[in-house]
Amino acid sequence: MKSGRLAVLAVSLFTAGASTASAAPATANGPAALALAGVVALYSPLLTADEREAVSAFFVGQSGVRYAKKISVTADKIVCRVSNVDITARSCELTFKGAKQTITGRRASEIFATEAMAGVPPDGAAGSVFESVSKLTCTLDPAEIRKKEGGGADCTFETGN
Repeated sequence: MKSGRLAVLAVSLFTAGASTASAAPATANGPAALALAGVVALYSPLLTADEREAVSAFFVGQSGVRYAKKISVTADKIVCRVSNVDITARSCELTFKGAKQTITGRRASEIFATEAMAGVPPDGAAGSVFESVSKLTCTLDPAEIRKKEGGGADCTFETGN
């Protein structure tokens, strides 16, 4: 009888764990949103050179950027992995409109850390820690950012995919 109860408990815990792994909507605003847009924009083939330059300038602290239109930084999916066994291994796979790019090393670490700052929860697997987001949309409003009142950067995304 005890083994039957343990089996039911194990299945219940597994089911509860599986349900928490489903996609969850999330947001980031202000500095975290600007940072997330900043690390993703560098790799986005969807942005113009002017948009990429404006996002980069904002991200390095240049609030006086003369770009006038709102900028949308989007990605279908970002999956980052850091090994806790081979501590030199770190990578992120970014997907933009179906096209994938793999980033490794320091730049992958920057994306991983920025996702954590934006509230993306980590998920563990054998020897690795993962963070993933999907349906990322960050909107930067240069006029609001120039006001230096804490606004002008907002992101929405799903976690746990």
